Amino acid sequence: MRTSGCPHGRGRGCPPCRSWMECAAWGSPFPAGERESVAGVGPCLPLFSHSVTQRHVTALPGEQIQGPVKVRGDPECGCGGPECQREPVCKHPSDSKVLTCAAVWRMPKELEPGSHESPDDSSSPAHTLELLCHLDDTAHGSVACVVWEPTGDGRRVISLADSHILLWDLQESSSQAVLAGSASLEGKGQLKFTSGRWSPHHTCTQVATANDTTIRGWDTRSMSQIYCIENAHGQLVRDLDFNPNKQYYLASCGDDCKVKFWDTRNVTEPVKTLEEHSHWVWSVRYNHSHDQLVLTGSSDSRVILSNMVSISSEPFGHLVDDDDLSDQEERRPEEKSQEPPQDSVIATYEEHEDSVYAVDWSSADPWLFASLSYDGRLVINRVPRALKYHILL
Repeated sequence: MRTSGCPHGRGRGCPPCRSWMECAAWGSPFPAGERESVAGVGPCLPLFSHSVTQRHVTALPGEQIQGPVKVRGDPECGCGGPECQREPVCKHPSDSKVLTCAAVWRMPKELEPGSHESPDDSSSPAHTLELLCHLDDTAHGSVACVVWEPTGDGRRVISLADSHILLWDLQESSSQAVLAGSASLEGKGQLKFTSGRWSPHHTCTQVATANDTTIRGWDTRSMSQIYCIENAHGQLVRDLDFNPNKQYYLASCGDDCKVKFWDTRNVTEPVKTLEEHSHWVWSVRYNHSHDQLVLTGSSDSRVILSNMVSISSEPFGHLVDDDDLSDQEERRPEEKSQEPPQDSVIATYEEHEDSVYAVDWSSADPWLFASLSYDGRLVINRVPRALKYHILL
């Protein structure tokens, strides 16, 4: 979708041309009106499954929100005025302000693991989520990100609200969330978190966060800062992801069109930098099983699948199919054994016509991944078959 008024030729999805409001859950912008987005489904407590919901109320310049604003499943705001501290979504929202909060929901028992009902049964009635509790952090500001503890019993959640990082402990009944720890950004100006990621390593005691161009690491036991990467990117850091198989490796992406890979033991320089995108990089994701596979999505409308084998947990395998080489490209066996595998772009996917704001791998199939663009298009792709078999064999 293109418009002649856009100097970049990108149309309404071009971030420099319009001021979209960023969804804290997915890193995706939404137009005016009421929106809900599920930030993730965490591990289960007994008889409970949880999802964290972000709520957004905003208007673009020249647009107005009509009538009272309510969110499905939430109690009606009863503040009676514009200054509501109890309920973040108020009947009197500002035309230029995003109001966000987080809540914990319980999935229906019929959809829990082990239930006899198939979720694919088209004849089954629509299910309703039950609101269990809010993460009552309105005193700390608007929620920018919510992340579940990667492993464990699903009782711990981290939320980032403006300049505060908050650790929540969900009670067994899940009817309330207790603030178990917190920390704040210190420095000049109005510092605000933009994204965060909970490390699956170190017994889940570390969290990485991004604010402006800086990446910070936090110890959840003491809620203290353990490392800081200043000027990690030349512009805003958009997303983070930990290598699932190498405990010190972290990937980041940002508005400088770059993807960087860091060793958190030595943060003076990135161990690798990719510059394949031509616009802001919104999302970066490691493959859950094969960490040499890295996905990135950008507002240049492209999804890029990269082979970062040199910094993976399997750095000595080769991922090139000999049958795919031409006669001129064939090499002698002794030459192959002496050459280390090279990092490369495996494939570039251009099915989207608008900015790509989210990419992610399937949790059930390690060779399947999806991407989502501003125009609402969801595209599902597979890792090339030749690459798959060489990783496996």
